[in-house]
Amino acid sequence: MTGKTGRGERADATRELILVTAERLFAEHGVFAVSNRQVSEAAGQGNNAAVGYHFGTKTDLVRAIVRKHALPVEQLRLRMVIEAGDSSDVRDWVACLVRPITDHLAELGSPTWYARFAAQAMTDPGLRAVVVTDTLDSTSLHRIIQGLDECLPYLSSEVQAERGDMARQLMVHMCAERERALALGAATPRSSWRDAGTGLIDAIVGLWLAPVTRP
Repeated sequence: MTGKTGRGERADATRELILVTAERLFAEHGVFAVSNRQVSEAAGQGNNAAVGYHFGTKTDLVRAIVRKHALPVEQLRLRMVIEAGDSSDVRDWVACLVRPITDHLAELGSPTWYARFAAQAMTDPGLRAVVVTDTLDSTSLHRIIQGLDECLPYLSSEVQAERGDMARQLMVHMCAERERALALGAATPRSSWRDAGTGLIDAIVGLWLAPVTRP
């Protein structure tokens, strides 16, 4: 029994090492610029097929990275949604969108790679569906969308969809830009992920409340 337990623990440690290594390489070089073989080598695996053995295809590896982060973000978001209750304040619902992501990145310490990885995956036609399925299709997000709809009943469904896309682009790419600057040791407009989240919330609230020009 001890032998089996030890092998299981080693396998789990190997999987985690591969995930961390792949996330870093994908963030720094691009998902399709890095092969599974390169990930295995960088993770110090003697078997160059280690990624395929533990995860399968590159898409499966990407999905595993997304799911690794999606769970803690969802837990943070669910707590915020419960606290928001039946709020009629747009800012409360926007905060439910933004804070879980920026707080999660803060909790990861430094350096981080997930924001840059996610930005690349979201702009890739073949990988976007993986990210959308595992991060955007959640109970908490459905409640947030409902909360925003209730706060903004005067916006048409087309405008709501458009502004939802805009808000997502801001969150994904502004987090990636901050993470990139931190990795380079460059100056950032905000001193912490918490403050960066506040700036995002300010901007996205303004976006949702902006006037609509009728054709």
